[in-house]
Amino acid sequence: MTNTSSLAPESLQDQFARRVAARLSEAVAAGTPPDIDTRLRFAREQALQRARAVRQAAESAEPVVALGHGMAGTLRLGRGGGTNWWLRLGSALPLLVLAGGLLLIQEWQSRSQIQAAVEIDTALLSDSVPPDAYADPGFVEFLRTAAE
Repeated sequence: MTNTSSLAPESLQDQFARRVAARLSEAVAAGTPPDIDTRLRFAREQALQRARAVRQAAESAEPVVALGHGMAGTLRLGRGGGTNWWLRLGSALPLLVLAGGLLLIQEWQSRSQIQAAVEIDTALLSDSVPPDAYADPGFVEFLRTAAE
């Protein structure tokens, strides 16, 4: 007899399945009615199909990493099914919004600089003082006397 405390849960399940299968085989061999025999064979085939499906799913399943004891959620790695495209789109969407926002800020900044230059040029060209006067060193003195 094996020590059940040192065995993995999978091996315990395998042992239990073997015992159940052996008991069912003994019952069938002992002469059960044909309708029960047919139902048992059908149930056994279904169980085998489910076990194969679970085994295939486990082999092709994505690794799942738990975030912690107190955190509610999991981090999924690897390839997924149809939801993988939605996950990628959801991940890329904030990046696209950020890039669009930066482009809009750059455009707004550029327009505001152009608008400021236009205002300065308009003020210089519409003023009664010629533009060459602004380059003259005595212009500051002219501004002081004009303000008085």
